[in-house]
Amino acid sequence: QVQLVESGGGLVQPGGSLRLSCAASGFTFSTYFMHWYRQAPGKEREWVATISNSGITTTYADSVKGRFTVSRDNAKNTVYLQMYSLKPEDTAVYYCMRRGSGDYWGQGTQVTVSS
Repeated sequence: QVQLVESGGGLVQPGGSLRLSCAASGFTFSTYFMHWYRQAPGKEREWVATISNSGITTTYADSVKGRFTVSRDNAKNTVYLQMYSLKPEDTAVYYCMRRGSGDYWGQGTQVTVSS
């Protein structure tokens, strides 16, 4: 079955960096676009970034453009989200997600940006 497992979250000071990982299994990873979403306390889940199956094409929400980079390693069935210049408003649970034959979500990883 499809499984997505995020890791790499934690507490970081404003201006700091984190790299999130999402390990995928149960499907042919290299044939799917992958997505990152986040949900802050009291807010709706919002889209953050998308990467094409080949990794050539990436798109970002305006709120993270220029600060976050999405990448993937199809040999390792893993998608990454490198986050730089983190702000308190980036505090959220971050999820990776796959569409197609239903939507699949990981369990999420908490990112807290605070001094």
